[in-house]
Amino acid sequence: MYLEIITSPEDVKKLSNKQLKVLSREIRRRIISTISKNGGHLASNLGTVELTLALHSMFCCPKDKIIWDVGHQSYTHKLLTGRNKQFDSIRLEGGISGFPKQHESEYDAYLGGHSGVSISAALGMAEAMRLKGEDGFAIAVIGDGSFGSGIAYEGMNNAGRSGEKIIIVLNDNDMSISQNVGNVANYLAKMRTSKPYFDLKDSAKSFLDTIPLVGVPVKNALARSKKTLRQMMYHSNLFEDFGLKYFGPVDGHDIESLRDVFLRAKEYEKPCLVHIHTVKGMGYKPARENPSKYHGVGPFNRRTGELLSPAAASFSSVFGEAMCELAQKHKELTVITAAMGEGTGLEQFSQEYRNSGRYYDVGIAEEHAVSFACGMSTQGIIPVFAVYSTFLQRTFDQLIHDAALEPKHLVLAVDRAGVVGADGETHQGIFDVSMLRTVPGSVLYSPATFAQLRSDLQRAVEEEKGLVAVRYPKGGEPKLAAKMLKNQLGDYVCTEEKEREVLLISYGRLTEELFQAREELMRQGQPVSVLALNRIYPLPKAALNRMLEYGRIYFFEEGIRSGSIAEFCAVMLMEQGYSGSFHISAIDNRFIPQCSTETAYRMFGADRQSIVKTVLGEKS
Repeated sequence: MYLEIITSPEDVKKLSNKQLKVLSREIRRRIISTISKNGGHLASNLGTVELTLALHSMFCCPKDKIIWDVGHQSYTHKLLTGRNKQFDSIRLEGGISGFPKQHESEYDAYLGGHSGVSISAALGMAEAMRLKGEDGFAIAVIGDGSFGSGIAYEGMNNAGRSGEKIIIVLNDNDMSISQNVGNVANYLAKMRTSKPYFDLKDSAKSFLDTIPLVGVPVKNALARSKKTLRQMMYHSNLFEDFGLKYFGPVDGHDIESLRDVFLRAKEYEKPCLVHIHTVKGMGYKPARENPSKYHGVGPFNRRTGELLSPAAASFSSVFGEAMCELAQKHKELTVITAAMGEGTGLEQFSQEYRNSGRYYDVGIAEEHAVSFACGMSTQGIIPVFAVYSTFLQRTFDQLIHDAALEPKHLVLAVDRAGVVGADGETHQGIFDVSMLRTVPGSVLYSPATFAQLRSDLQRAVEEEKGLVAVRYPKGGEPKLAAKMLKNQLGDYVCTEEKEREVLLISYGRLTEELFQAREELMRQGQPVSVLALNRIYPLPKAALNRMLEYGRIYFFEEGIRSGSIAEFCAVMLMEQGYSGSFHISAIDNRFIPQCSTETAYRMFGADRQSIVKTVLGEKS
């Protein structure tokens, strides 16, 4: 009814509170319908519908800048900013992104894929607008889970003393991906229970406005004392201590209250924080009852909420099983995650070992997780940090300074390594190998099968002594690779032909494409050997010696080329006097957009058809 006539935020401003409530129901139906087909971030978006409507009804985008912290909560924003007709393509190849992107729309003020950065970015925009003489607000929308990230406090510390027109909207839903942890979550819960104070304050203000002569002076006196009153009720206000005017807490699903509080924040025209309380999954019972399950979800039955493709065994689930088994053997083993317990397959481990102090969810604080693990390591504990490849990027300094300078035994379980698909550029796990390979003393494993993953984790815990990473992809085990590498648990496997002419090399999931290409090349009369690395760094000396026997070598790598294993291998061969040809197919100085794994492989010539063409093309 209303959604179809919304072509820009200006249309939202024309609607009454009653009409906006109707629109909110339409938006929820649109989001549920689309995500049930495409998959995506459901629970978080259902929780921010009224918030987004209130923002666009009270602010003037793109003059005012809305910065979404972890932009997967911006689906309603996309629907209100001219992308309703494109919304069916969200997260699909060639479609609109599941995150805000400046090149996609003038209303997307900032790319948001990793948490915690919105306050700093908003402050930068506010300062820039002031320098250019432009009028406008910068609004950072940040979740309570993101407040576990240290950079949020760095941004808030600077925002509070800036004097700029920056509004921080704290979307408090008591969740990140996993349940929120730590004293920040406890503090916000305490503030939510203080809502009666704010209701009383607003009621008193309205009443005093009606009393002639004495009402206004009394109201002003109360305003001057409100900070003292608030501190009496819950002793301190963290945000005001940082120099921010505090408004809230406000019901994040009451459009009238939201519009009122945003009007107050605008009139203040100085750094402030608006604290709202929302419910993740609002409007859809399955998502509301289980927001973690419906945080990032695949296609599902809209009526029942059941996934259309039941969860199968994956590298993440096998990792979780392996951790439970290793923990029984090694009492000194602990597991750490950064708000990704479910995503990294640790549900069972957390249930079995949370109470014994061997499972730690530190919230969205990857840097802390590494330093925390290093501290444990100094006392004889074996910490395993389970983290997505894309989020491991945040920890580079800690890996060098804390883990490597004076070597600590730290195991990194690097999930979602390689191409991840629909989440696109912000989440592709293509940098971890190049990053970790530059850290002195590091050891890297990249298993292609579930059996190799179990073996590599055991070696990482029992045999290695320093920084060791076991990296593995999203999803299940590749079929042909599992067959060709069955019971092969060493540093590498080489399927050799008598004719030592062509050698294909890779590691991890990508070896599947090599084995598939080998079958086709053999059918066409081209003998081909495949070298599947498992312990990818340091490079096994025996594997290097095998390479020297071949005249043409093709190295395919599901990662960024600069600093890759392929480049390192080329240098090692050159130093050994190798005189054959060496060809590298890797991701060269680019990002990979949202697309299927197959499409991504074609982009850098690593799919089976491209491999065949490359080998036969060079021969001719």
